[in-house]
Amino acid sequence: MIFERKENLIGLDIGSRTIKLAEVLQTKKDRILQKFGMADLPRDAIVEGRIKEPAVVSDTIKGLINDLKVKAHNVATSVAGYSVIIKRITVGKVTEEELHDNIQFEAEQYIPFDVQDVNIDFHIIGEHESNPNQMHVMLVAAKKEIIDEYSDVLEMANLNPCVIDVDAFALEKVFEDNYLNEEGNIALIDIGANKMNINIVKDYMSAFTRDVSIGGEQIVRDIASRFECSFEEAEAVMLGKTKDKVPQEEGETKGKAPNKEEVQEIVRSFTLSWCKELRQAIDFYYSTYADEDIKKIILSGGGAMAEGLSGLLSAETSLDVEMCNPFINIKINEKQNDINYLKKIAPQAVICIGLASRSMFEK
Repeated sequence: MIFERKENLIGLDIGSRTIKLAEVLQTKKDRILQKFGMADLPRDAIVEGRIKEPAVVSDTIKGLINDLKVKAHNVATSVAGYSVIIKRITVGKVTEEELHDNIQFEAEQYIPFDVQDVNIDFHIIGEHESNPNQMHVMLVAAKKEIIDEYSDVLEMANLNPCVIDVDAFALEKVFEDNYLNEEGNIALIDIGANKMNINIVKDYMSAFTRDVSIGGEQIVRDIASRFECSFEEAEAVMLGKTKDKVPQEEGETKGKAPNKEEVQEIVRSFTLSWCKELRQAIDFYYSTYADEDIKKIILSGGGAMAEGLSGLLSAETSLDVEMCNPFINIKINEKQNDINYLKKIAPQAVICIGLASRSMFEK
């Protein structure tokens, strides 16, 4: 959803637990990562994709911009969740201009909201395989109140919201830019703190998307309860960053030692439920494309970095699982960025890099 046509965008991924910012310079030959950074949010600042504490979110964005010394003000960000509908539809063959005039009428059949309450965009995919009088269209709708929330918080941070994208398409952008020999069907899975985004692409074109309200925070909460530790300490345990006893504040009861087998069992229990959702999505995809096979899963997001999760996901789905690296085909300004740090957090940076790589002149 393009509001203005301005250049020099910065990508801003506003997650429920972390804000990620990236600035990418596009030259004639290369894309260069100039700056990248992350800042944590309080747990209740954003709940289920809704910004509950806009002042806190805008102040966090301002702090991140100041820390990174970012001068640009034009921003691409994204939304996801129950307030966003992505649907591949079939319509009568018309010109793009004609479809633009009629898109609200077409959208009414597929959107469970009043069309007056949503922003609608579309992309013509191509002619129908068996009917030359029809064509495939990717329809996208997002509730205006969500768009307004994100636009307002960016303006509070003295930024100019130029592009409001969708997480699934930012994910797809990274795949297109970095995985150049992955033809066929690939499942792009992004697991955040409170959501899992599924985007199955067929020959670099999105064929199926689904957002599921589950994420890494479920694992963290269970670990915190089991080991009687803080949320932050539980998060470190989930990511395999600590092997010692969980520390507590002076005077508090000591938590249990984070037994690796217990942690793996917690991760496994949630992985099984996530696999069930993923399997349902894959089965639905196969019902539409009966002769297709999904080749592999490319995994991203902070929740995807839970220790042992990728191996469990591979075992449960019988598919190869690869962690996504958004920096494969991008040069990095090493004066401004720590290479080792970027390697460590690469899966978390995917949507942000996808946003920062957006061109204002593409759908």
